[in-house]
Amino acid sequence: MTDRPKPALDRETILAATEEVLRRHGAGKAGVVDVARALGVSHAAVYRYFTSKTALRDAVARRFLNRSRAELVAIADGPGPAPERLKAWLWHVFTTKRAAVTADPELFETYRTLLGEEATAAGEHVTDLLSQLTRIVAGFGVPQPERTAWAVFDATTSFHHPAHSAEWSAPDAEERFTRVCGLVLAALTRETGTTAPPL
Repeated sequence: MTDRPKPALDRETILAATEEVLRRHGAGKAGVVDVARALGVSHAAVYRYFTSKTALRDAVARRFLNRSRAELVAIADGPGPAPERLKAWLWHVFTTKRAAVTADPELFETYRTLLGEEATAAGEHVTDLLSQLTRIVAGFGVPQPERTAWAVFDATTSFHHPAHSAEWSAPDAEERFTRVCGLVLAALTRETGTTAPPL
C-alpha cells in the first residue's frame, strides 16, 4: 500500500487545515505544531508561511470573517437607490451569519472563542463593515453618514453580533428582522425625503 501524496503546501492549504483542526479539537489545539501534524509536515514548513501561532490564528480568523466580504462590497458600491442597497446589505449580513451557524454550529462557536482572543481581526472586520455601511448611508444624503452608519449598525446588532446567534434560527427571526429593517429605513427616508423599498 502506498502512502497518500501530501497536499502541496501553501497558505490556503494551511488555513484549510487549521479550520479542520478547529472543527475537531477547538481553539485550544489550533497551534502551528497541531496544524503541521494534521498536514503531515514539519512545523518548520508551516513557519515558513506563518511566523507564529498568533499569526496563524489571526490569518484563519480573518479568512472566516472575510468569506462574504466580496458580496457585501458589491452591494455597498453597486447601482441602485440607497434604501434598496441598505436593505440588501443588512439582509446579506444576517443570512450569511445565520447560515454559518446552521451549517456548522460547533465550528462557529470555536470561531467565537478564537475571535475573542484575536481582537485585532474582529475589530478590523467591524471597521470594514462600518465603512461599507457608511458608503450606503451616504446615498441617503444625511449630513453625518459615519455617525448614522454606527446608529444603523447598533440598531441591527441582534442580527449580526455572534452573541445573538442562538436567536437567528427562531421561527420569528425573519419577521423581527423585517420589522427592525423597516424602522431603520423609515427613519432614514423620512429624514431625507427618499422612498423606502417594500419589505
